[in-house]
Amino acid sequence: MRITPVSFFVAVVIGQLATLALGAADEAATARGQSLYLANCSICHGATGDGVKGSYPPLAKSDWLAADRQGLVRAVVAGLSGEITVNGETFSGQMPAIMLDDPQVAETLTFVLNSWGNPGGQVTPADVKAIRAMTNFRTYDDLKRAGDYRPLPAAPEGFALSELLRLPSFSVRLASNGRGGPMYVLGLSGAVWAFDEKSGQLQQIIRPKDFVGRKAEGEFQTLGMVLDGEGRLWITLNQRVTAEPVVVNEWAVFRTTAFDSAGHPTEPRPWLQGNYPWGIGPYNHGISDIRFGADGMLYVSSGSRTDAGETGGLPHLGKMGEVGTTGAMWRLDPKASKPKIEIISRGIRNAFSFAWDSAGHLFTVSNGPDAHAPEEMDFITPPRIGEVPEHHGFPYQFGDAPASYKWYAHTPVPPPPADVKYVLPVLNLGPAGLMGGKPTSTFNAHSSPTGLLWLGADWPAAVRNGFLVGRMGSFLMGPNDGEEHGFDVLHMKMERRADGGWAARTTSWLAPLGRPIDVHVAAPGKIYVLEYTRPTDLKGRAGWLPGRILKLEVKAN
Repeated sequence: MRITPVSFFVAVVIGQLATLALGAADEAATARGQSLYLANCSICHGATGDGVKGSYPPLAKSDWLAADRQGLVRAVVAGLSGEITVNGETFSGQMPAIMLDDPQVAETLTFVLNSWGNPGGQVTPADVKAIRAMTNFRTYDDLKRAGDYRPLPAAPEGFALSELLRLPSFSVRLASNGRGGPMYVLGLSGAVWAFDEKSGQLQQIIRPKDFVGRKAEGEFQTLGMVLDGEGRLWITLNQRVTAEPVVVNEWAVFRTTAFDSAGHPTEPRPWLQGNYPWGIGPYNHGISDIRFGADGMLYVSSGSRTDAGETGGLPHLGKMGEVGTTGAMWRLDPKASKPKIEIISRGIRNAFSFAWDSAGHLFTVSNGPDAHAPEEMDFITPPRIGEVPEHHGFPYQFGDAPASYKWYAHTPVPPPPADVKYVLPVLNLGPAGLMGGKPTSTFNAHSSPTGLLWLGADWPAAVRNGFLVGRMGSFLMGPNDGEEHGFDVLHMKMERRADGGWAARTTSWLAPLGRPIDVHVAAPGKIYVLEYTRPTDLKGRAGWLPGRILKLEVKAN
């Protein structure tokens, strides 16, 4: 499907977009436009507009952008689906409308038009308003209504479901002592809130400026958080920093060092820091989940810097695949003043979450590549002293496919089995989360597994001794046109196989949801689901606004 041109009237209104000079836009507007772009667009199109070959079109030196300014505005305010051709390459995807008002859209697109070798020009709020009026979302208020909170889904048997809290900002993690103390909410951009369920009070205790010791330059993201036994918060941070000869990801584990008058942790300071070349396009997954094991050690997931091991073609992003600390799981000694990274497993593309069962078995759930490969749940066995860490396939092997299958032309040649100990993912026996109705290792393609939570023997029979896993939902459609998965929480009952591997009986537990990103127990008998945003599917192309926290409480007998 091609983009439908707007009417002749609208074309006249914005006909001068290509020729206007940027001189009318002041430096403050340019800075706002850049910040809006980084917050809303860079996750797909890259911080420097490079896009991703075959998946997300480039905005840098874009012939489509230069030829179709109306289409550019329309894509932002109403979303985009179907095929477009950019710089000779055809893209067929699904882009939601971006939840920005008319002046914000104008500043964002003016920044794009005047960046990365594009021809320049200016978009005004009046231009945006005129084009928006010709779409299904005729005004910004119409778009906000389309992206409003959805009705609560049906509660699972034995639980009562309620909306607990509507959040002021996009949030990614929940943390608590698990015994009914304050619950802490981590924002994507460094904010931390304390929530007291009894009073209903939400209080911001950490602000982005409080991360003393990070690089002063540029935006950063906080993707993981855990509360320790001393009441301190540990937070993972990634920051894109321009450097020579390549841009780098400055990552860090921060730890709070003080408490406020209410006893909440404050003053995060760097405990461990490092860097590596920034990822290929948007695939810099960085370090994310962080948790304490029963052994008292601190575990961290370090995601890949590529989609599937590609070397990339942009010199400022580094022409290499993975580096030694990426696509891996780390173990750290939290008592060390100068901690050393111990790699306990490799070949994991992006384990956004991990958890242990009651017997101490460690599992991760990982986002798969843009190819239509299954998303994985992996069983991690930390190596003994002197042993080589097990390898879970990335970027050589995904899901059920044999090692000889090449998902991409650029798939690297894997090391021989004699040099690498390969371990297959957990086999999903269904009935939920399968591909093609057959046992799958492990979930539907593009369903984006996120929060992982173990429920032990003290929970109702329907869920006890099993995992809950949130699935954020599709960003790309599946192999069949219009196919999307996720937007739910699954329950997984684990089984040990005769060959030593694992399988799971998987059922749908709570759906549909607004991109659930974390699942957490903050008090006995209470499960909290963090929704990242509000729409419960991709097809509606509704824009994104911050989500909410839902509470599931075990019903009294």
